[in-house]
Amino acid sequence: MKSGFVSIVGRPNVGKSTLLNTIMERKIAITSNKAQTTRNNIMAVYHDEDSQIVFFDTPGIHKPKHNLGKALNSKAYYSIEDSDVIVLVVDIKEKLGTGDKFVIDKLKGVSKPVILLLNKIDTVSKDIIMRKISEYKDLYDFKEIIPVSVINKKDVDILIKEIKKYLTDDIKYYDDDYITDKNTEFFISEYVREKILNNTNDEVPHAITCLTENIKKGRDAYEIDVLIIVERENLKKIIVGHQGDMIKKIGIESRKDIEKLMGKKVYLNLFVKTVNKWRDKDRYLTEFGYKNNE
Repeated sequence: MKSGFVSIVGRPNVGKSTLLNTIMERKIAITSNKAQTTRNNIMAVYHDEDSQIVFFDTPGIHKPKHNLGKALNSKAYYSIEDSDVIVLVVDIKEKLGTGDKFVIDKLKGVSKPVILLLNKIDTVSKDIIMRKISEYKDLYDFKEIIPVSVINKKDVDILIKEIKKYLTDDIKYYDDDYITDKNTEFFISEYVREKILNNTNDEVPHAITCLTENIKKGRDAYEIDVLIIVERENLKKIIVGHQGDMIKKIGIESRKDIEKLMGKKVYLNLFVKTVNKWRDKDRYLTEFGYKNNE
């Protein structure tokens, strides 16, 4: 039995959360084409016949422009320090720029094996793949460079095989049925936030937060209340939409995922609240509903 801790890091929107979901073969982390979708270090435990690998999906590392960005970066850095292996995910179709170099520079002081994952190879030619491998090889001494298509599940098994080469522990940290450290309230809140991000435009900032306020179990269904918190009244109007059409759409889409999670029919109630001035607002928004999800 080999075991250890692995951090999945990289810039925003490179496929880190999709990678975790593919490895786990279930929806652990929400996904969106919006930057800074991941707000927390989300832990998931992979089990097979000869290993137990504890993965951490981390917020995208970037040059922060505000307090939220600084806090998200700190979560990723903390995960790196506590891991045995680091998986750096990059989008192969994106030009190597200052963002990728910023992340690589952060890894240069780390004395741990770093595996580079060149994601989205289904979108480029073989010539580009070879060119990218050469390009990144000159920037850092990666232990392995693995081209993959996470969304198509191509060669993700190779990543697992390579990770095992660098695991040195032989301790079974968790029971075989343990999957994640996040609770049901967290996942419900995240599913709602995911639908908000996917259905609204850039005018809805990432300071938005969702909190699962109540879960009531009935004989045949659950009744669940989720509070959506925004910073400004105009954002509340966007989320509610014309005659409530947007909040209805968000609710319908969220309920599908929540019913899969709960295994029963769900009656979902969404409430939107504006928080303008509050001394704990930064902590509240950054920790993403700490009172329910810590």
